[in-house]
Amino acid sequence: MRFLHASLCILSLIFALTGCSRQDVLVIGMDATYPPFEFKDTNGEVTGVSVAIGNEIGKTLGKQVQYRNMTFDGLIPALQTGQIDLIISSLTANEKRGEKIDFSDPYVKTVLSILASKNSTVQSAEDLKTPGRKLAVRIATTGEQWCRAELPNAKLVALDTDAACVMEVNNGTVDAWVYDQVSVMNYHEQYPEQTRALLAPLHVEVWSVGIKKGQEDLKAKVNETIARMKAEGAFAKLADQYLAKERDMMKAQGLPFVFE
Repeated sequence: MRFLHASLCILSLIFALTGCSRQDVLVIGMDATYPPFEFKDTNGEVTGVSVAIGNEIGKTLGKQVQYRNMTFDGLIPALQTGQIDLIISSLTANEKRGEKIDFSDPYVKTVLSILASKNSTVQSAEDLKTPGRKLAVRIATTGEQWCRAELPNAKLVALDTDAACVMEVNNGTVDAWVYDQVSVMNYHEQYPEQTRALLAPLHVEVWSVGIKKGQEDLKAKVNETIARMKAEGAFAKLADQYLAKERDMMKAQGLPFVFE
């Protein structure tokens, strides 16, 4: 019995210490496959715009920040079950997701657009409605949600990575891929011979930090951080560091930049 009692005491101490340490750490979930917002550097460490935002939130809260890299479709379940405290992963705030989680004030405004295969006849959003269209969509993204809602007659090829979607477009096995504007520009620049970037907006979106429902104090601190970063010009500096090329490309085409 003494051994059992001692064991229980040790376990209780471990749990207590674990609980204390967890309170001092802000765990942020992201899918680090989306440069320049969230990706791994040459040392395998997560970095990018989203990490910079997360670090600033950590400063506001007086907490160390831990980043947990996971698949995009696993982020909301992880937030709901308490495995992570926040999602900062180029997450579009919309009504469907808002049924499950809360959102901070937005920090990015972007649009969905089209990465078309070079030989596809798709030239505009209207062309996506042509019967028999075959489109790539990335699972759990707003591009997939938009296609399912707006293009019921299209054949959708649902894939779980950007690379897989781009490959389908490059090979001409799909007509196009609906995704965010910055990514469409970047992937077209990488594969100019195989793709066309159709940047006219299909749907306007904003990105926000995902927060578990009921965490009003945390939400207020996140919003305070975003407001401070805007006031201090931090997003302009992040654009210089991570998005200078994309900013110049968008301005050259008369398109509003994501932080404007």
